[in-house]
Amino acid sequence: MKQLKAIVLLFVIAFLLPLTEAGAVDLPGSKDHPLLRRFAGSEIVGYHVKRFDEYDLQTSTFSRYNLETKKREYVHPSLKPEGKLTRIWYEAAGDVGSLEVFRNYLNELRSKGFVILYDSKKDTNAIGWNNYLAPFGSVDIQTNRSNYIFFAADKGGICVASAKMNRPEGNVYVQLTVVEWGKSDPVFKAKRGAYIAVDIIETQPMVQKMVTVTADQMSNSLNTTGRVSLYGIYFDTNKWEIKPTSRPALQEIAKLLKQQPALKLHVVGHTDNIGGYEFNMGLSKRRADAVVAALVKEYSIPAARLTANGVAYLAPVAPNTAESGREKNRRVELVPR
Repeated sequence: MKQLKAIVLLFVIAFLLPLTEAGAVDLPGSKDHPLLRRFAGSEIVGYHVKRFDEYDLQTSTFSRYNLETKKREYVHPSLKPEGKLTRIWYEAAGDVGSLEVFRNYLNELRSKGFVILYDSKKDTNAIGWNNYLAPFGSVDIQTNRSNYIFFAADKGGICVASAKMNRPEGNVYVQLTVVEWGKSDPVFKAKRGAYIAVDIIETQPMVQKMVTVTADQMSNSLNTTGRVSLYGIYFDTNKWEIKPTSRPALQEIAKLLKQQPALKLHVVGHTDNIGGYEFNMGLSKRRADAVVAALVKEYSIPAARLTANGVAYLAPVAPNTAESGREKNRRVELVPR
């Protein structure tokens, strides 16, 4: 009797909770995000996790999709959080509409402590939804449906939202896109029902993984290329105070200079292009000054052997149009005098 009551109770709970845990046949290797349950009866048909990325989060009316830059444009600047990115595509097949799913997810987000930043159903100026969905065709995601399953759906049923939750260990952002398919389509491998794209960004500082260049490697680089690019000297954003984690790199520079007493160096600061030329010119010079000061004060290197220079973003090694390129451009270089 007790077992029967337990079974009935579980059935009632499952019936009352539109959003539930995994239980469908999901894409191999995929899983729900621990912060957000799925819509009951849906299954994962697309999945992708990236350890660190920048995300274009919508917080205002979408205006157009720029075909030249391949980016969405909004009435107000979008947020661009950086951190771990998890993308999950769900399929809720059958007699399911996008609005029902959308409302359930918004309720779920609020119950978990998220604040809704944007809700397309409250946006009277929402336009251009066809172009809004254009990037879905090129999203890098493992899926057993067509990559265009969102782009080719019924535009009349699209619902979009973004949300934010503050956490001591790093804020979390969610971008939600829900569309409808009125009937099954074998070309797009689509079933009648709703499809849900959930993008979750867990903000966190990028973990530096650049290997410290040794004094011998620096010497070899100076002899073969005439310069040394260092990524092991760290600064906070827009700051020039050297972080303690830079000590291994500074120790190797000092070792190089002590091994070669006649060597004199230009210490050259490089930045990305965020903030404009004048600001970055000053920032790059102050960072180079800080490196020289540390070598003189902490490692007893004669000041006459070092000259600090800053060139802002005038000597990039990668395009400044993406964070991956800007990361490579933020560096300190050593050049013989």
